[in-house]
Amino acid sequence: MASVYDFNVNTLDYESRSLGDYRGKVLLIVNTATKCGLTGQYEQLQALYAKYREQGLEILDFPCNQFREQAPEEGKEYAQLCQMKFGTEFTIFEKIEVNGDNAHPLYVYLKEQQPEDQGNAKFQDLLIRLASLGEKREGSDIKWNFTKFLINRKGEVVARFAPSTEPEEIVADIERLLAESA
Repeated sequence: MASVYDFNVNTLDYESRSLGDYRGKVLLIVNTATKCGLTGQYEQLQALYAKYREQGLEILDFPCNQFREQAPEEGKEYAQLCQMKFGTEFTIFEKIEVNGDNAHPLYVYLKEQQPEDQGNAKFQDLLIRLASLGEKREGSDIKWNFTKFLINRKGEVVARFAPSTEPEEIVADIERLLAESA
């Protein structure tokens, strides 16, 4: 059976990086955008990273411009904006697609492992559905920016959280995984 460790992704310098480099870590993989109503979640993601990175949490940020073109910046410009506006210190990778024929293989795998979002339905979920009207979505497709995948220390995808699920709402899940050994 595959794991996230079997995938390579591109850095902002367009260099291939193996996710195997994160073996033994708890990962939170997020597709992001800087011009989205949910962009404020960056502050919570950074707070999680600051609090738990020494215990083995890594946040992997994948900008995606597929949802109403809300991630227009390229590469290092995107990272600089996030660092200046939200103080982000976690790794931001090259912009990717998460749905459709050009979806990155990592996201194809993540969606196969966890095809449905978890999290309580909120008013934001309704807004996301309204914002995405007219956009084709199928089955396990990512619905919007800030969908979060939680990966245990063995590289297994254990949860997928809806865009409206705020990072602070999954602290208990992260702590549980951090307490487990690889």
